[in-house]
Amino acid sequence: MVWNFGRDWIGDYLAMILSTVPGILYSLYRFFELKKVNFFGIFLLTNLIITFLIDVLAGSAIQLLWNNVIYSFILGFIFIGTILVRKPIFLYMALDLSEMQGNDRNEMKALFFGKKILTIFRWITAGFALKFIILAAIKTWLIQQYGVEAFDKGIIIRQILNWGFTIVSLSGFYFINKELGKNSPFENKETPNSENSAFRKT
Repeated sequence: MVWNFGRDWIGDYLAMILSTVPGILYSLYRFFELKKVNFFGIFLLTNLIITFLIDVLAGSAIQLLWNNVIYSFILGFIFIGTILVRKPIFLYMALDLSEMQGNDRNEMKALFFGKKILTIFRWITAGFALKFIILAAIKTWLIQQYGVEAFDKGIIIRQILNWGFTIVSLSGFYFINKELGKNSPFENKETPNSENSAFRKT
């Protein structure tokens, strides 16, 4: 809205910066809502600060766009790096969220690092790494083709990619929940009825 209706009065650069304010406010809300400093909170705050700085220090609308392209590439490669060292970033985010729900962190960590669940977390992280890289590549092409007008077109593409990869990540977490159910200590316990039935005469 700010970009579409405010750029004629305040210019492209300022309109772009003001367009990011809702996202910044939401990130701050999420950070303070956590009420605990953990990996997820630190990631949110760090990402917020970096995003804010690369926007404010850009100096021009076109440079702001290029800064975001570079940052998207960097995020993508960081996510890939966490996969290569067998510590996928989404595993630690999920671990924080699981702990906030009252689960024991050490127990959940042991489960998350099981072979199947770790593999799923690696695929989820890889999916988001791919999203950042694809988005950066598309933005590069848009900037080269449309200049500052790429900002508006980039918003639409980003939303489409977000929806698509959100579905992928939810599918991944569905399979993780299934695996956690299999590994639950309560799954393998026999109920009193089942024990009695083994000795019941036909």
